[in-house]
Amino acid sequence: MASKFLYPVIAAVGIVAASGAAWWYQNKTPAATNRESASPASGGAPAAGGPARPVTVEVAKVQVMKLTDDAQAVGSLRSRQGVMLRPEVSGRITQLNFRDGERVRKGQLLVQFDDQLQLAQIKQSQAELSIAQANHKRNQELLAQNFVSQRSLDESAANLEVSQAKLALAQATAARLKILAPFDGIAGIRNVNVGDYLKDGTDIVNLEDIDTVYVDYRLPERYQTLLKSGQKATVELDALPGRRFEARVQAVDPLIDANGRSIGVRASITNQQLLLRPGMFARVSTVFGSREKARVIPEEAIVPQGGRQFVIKLVPGPDNDSLVSQRVAVTVGIRRPGQVEILDGLKEGDTVVTAGQQRLQRDGSPVRVLELNRPAN
Repeated sequence: MASKFLYPVIAAVGIVAASGAAWWYQNKTPAATNRESASPASGGAPAAGGPARPVTVEVAKVQVMKLTDDAQAVGSLRSRQGVMLRPEVSGRITQLNFRDGERVRKGQLLVQFDDQLQLAQIKQSQAELSIAQANHKRNQELLAQNFVSQRSLDESAANLEVSQAKLALAQATAARLKILAPFDGIAGIRNVNVGDYLKDGTDIVNLEDIDTVYVDYRLPERYQTLLKSGQKATVELDALPGRRFEARVQAVDPLIDANGRSIGVRASITNQQLLLRPGMFARVSTVFGSREKARVIPEEAIVPQGGRQFVIKLVPGPDNDSLVSQRVAVTVGIRRPGQVEILDGLKEGDTVVTAGQQRLQRDGSPVRVLELNRPAN
């Protein structure tokens, strides 16, 4: 029964409390309101009418240096000429006229297979050819005296041609039992010995011409209009640390790889000391040009916006002791890791912001330069 009277009392008290809170909020003193609005949050904007707080930034100066326009790639070395020597016919090796790693000359006999049977066939064919030549000559004389018919002369001429063909075939078969060096080069490590019987197509030894070596590599397709025969490139090899070799572009592949959107390039390197070997891993820098006095800034100073490039430059403020920000449109040129060339918009010695640009939303914002690498006290 008591609860029936308690609920209305509680409801009435709640209504009175809510009304009092609303009256207090609407009638609180202006001074308190002003104090609340004037207190900025931590790191926020200053009070209206007060001086703007300087924004702390990191900066760098525009420097002038020599800058090279190049493209980096990796590739592999290969011989100017290289071949794996293999027999065209089966046979037993009777001679190996070279040593492993030895320099050989073009036309030098390297491998001789057993050719006794072929030499006998050559002698037989030579004898048959001699008989055919004598018969044909005799028939020519007899025809002049009308002792034989024209048909006999034609048959002897045909026999002569057959004998000549047999001799040529026997000589060609014997020649295939000799392997000659197709070019000047260095023999590799042979896989056979004298007395081995080899089937046609068996690997014998590789021959490499490495007086000049090639480096094959690929570049993005955007460089295809810049690549030209004779262009300079520099090559560094993991196998020869600290050494750099000069190369020249030998050829550019006319076909662009549709998968990687890259173009093949081959450059040549003189290898008189024979330090370079086919298969070495190479790092190639292809040079497209260089500028002796390029204006350079750190790459992080660039602020791209709407298809254009900007930097935040620092200029003197209202008094000589202060610096303020100024957004400047620039034209960029050569890019290197961590650096970018400025073609237009800045001059040597200008100071640009490298960190903190996002807090400088408009020109004229005061800044404070953060001094880095300050010596320890």
